[in-house]
Amino acid sequence: MLTWTQVYTPVAGSLALSALVAALPVVVLLGLLAFGRVKAHWAALSGLAASLAVAILVFGMPAQLAGSAALMGAAYGLFPIGWIVLGAIFVYDVTVKSGDFEVVKDIIAGVGSDRRLQVLLIAFCFGAFIEGAAGFGTPVAICAAMLIGLGFRPLQAAGLALIANTAPVAFGALGIPVITLATVTGLPVELLSAMVGRILVLFCVAVPFWVVGTMCGRKQMMEVWPACLTAGLTFGATQYAISNYIGPSLAAIGASIVSILALIVLLEFWQPATIWSFEHEDAAVRATEHANRRVHTGGRNLRAWMPWILLSLFVFAWGLTPVKTFLNGGPAGHPNFLSGVSSISITVPGLHKAVTRTPPVVAKAAAEPAIFVFNWASATGTSLLLAGGISGLLLGFTPLKLLGVFAGTLMRIRKSLLTIGAMLALGFSTRYAGLDATMGLAFASTGVLFPFFSPLLGWLGVALTGSDTSSNVLFGGLQQITARQVGVSPVLAAAANSAGGVMGKMIDAQSIVVAGVATGQQGNEGSILRYVFLHSIVLASLVGVVVFLMAYVFPWMIPVVTK
Repeated sequence: MLTWTQVYTPVAGSLALSALVAALPVVVLLGLLAFGRVKAHWAALSGLAASLAVAILVFGMPAQLAGSAALMGAAYGLFPIGWIVLGAIFVYDVTVKSGDFEVVKDIIAGVGSDRRLQVLLIAFCFGAFIEGAAGFGTPVAICAAMLIGLGFRPLQAAGLALIANTAPVAFGALGIPVITLATVTGLPVELLSAMVGRILVLFCVAVPFWVVGTMCGRKQMMEVWPACLTAGLTFGATQYAISNYIGPSLAAIGASIVSILALIVLLEFWQPATIWSFEHEDAAVRATEHANRRVHTGGRNLRAWMPWILLSLFVFAWGLTPVKTFLNGGPAGHPNFLSGVSSISITVPGLHKAVTRTPPVVAKAAAEPAIFVFNWASATGTSLLLAGGISGLLLGFTPLKLLGVFAGTLMRIRKSLLTIGAMLALGFSTRYAGLDATMGLAFASTGVLFPFFSPLLGWLGVALTGSDTSSNVLFGGLQQITARQVGVSPVLAAAANSAGGVMGKMIDAQSIVVAGVATGQQGNEGSILRYVFLHSIVLASLVGVVVFLMAYVFPWMIPVVTK
């Protein structure tokens, strides 16, 4: 079998020059999207071509291995990522086709017709719940589509959903990023959970202000400061408490539920002095609409919310370990009737264990596994499709009409699914070629400034892979090794990888494409990237400042490894 060992300084033995060359695929992708105004699928294919060229011609990766890595990434892009997008948009389309989304709009208007309150409720609070339960781009797809339905313009809906989906990411999918980080580093999961919660607490409070300020400016944001503070403070305090005293699994979900309830209670007693609307909307007309809004019966309200209630229940259930285990065929030694059918592990021919990572990226040389898991039953996208299908039947759709809605959804996002596949092909070829490791080593070589750059390394990992979990797998070990070399707490550095990574979530290519699909902006992904890019950089840098201060000024905030 063909094997290959990664090389991290192929350009004249220089880490700096090698890192610059390794960054070329990312520069091509983001540059074409943001500045070249090239359609996403062409930008993705160009970035993929650059990645393969650098991997083969500069880093010396055999072409066969590079091609296999790209094909594995493309498959992962379609499943589970594309599967999630398809399911999320299907649920939304069902509610629109049935007419029930109009009732949802009336209900939300009854709570608060002010656009600032709507973005807090949907993008921040509800989005955090979906992130905590599912992750993998699900909240962006759902919340951006809901904002569009409420009357937000596509670019705003996409950008605001992306910015709002930051605070809960480290504890998304029932804490999988932090749990994975503990597995990779060998550090206690409870310490990593506590550290991530401490780093992010200020950002949890700040993000609602940031989102509203981005949408309407500082002056208008300050008019709803009680709502921003209520949403952010309750979310931050709850996530901090759960992550520090219980664990990572329920941190985001619990925080989002408390935040939703607190905001709804506040709005029962307080409303902004004026109803803020977009420039293209007539404020007086919206105020009249709010005063004369339709009030529906309890049964009608329940029917309208039923698809979203089912979605939340299904997504939450699918995230529970016992449910996942059952759907994957049962625990080891006690298989059920789904064993060998619902979860199929496919070893990628010629790639599995063929690429070796070496120190200092890892503690000791290790061959990289390449296993594609087709777990169709336990995949989050399956729970979304079931929620949409059952909702459609309960709302009066015939099976044939429901199939027609699904076919329409599939046709509408078919190009975007291919784009997501190309994006992930780029990410996987970068990873297996070691380009990501070279860029990571460049960040890790910053010496005393390493605590500042540590979160930026996590940010880079998420920007490359689209996943905080994947970023922790890529760089968690490197963070720990480098931290010990420069005399910084390994717990702080490893947690910083995950905490900084959440700010990369809004600019990773996968999320940008998902947001474009949800808001009907296929081909306009560059505008979305430009909308959020500066926010991502600034917030990631602020995380770096917080981690730097914790390392050298407030070390008492770092939990201590006692074993």
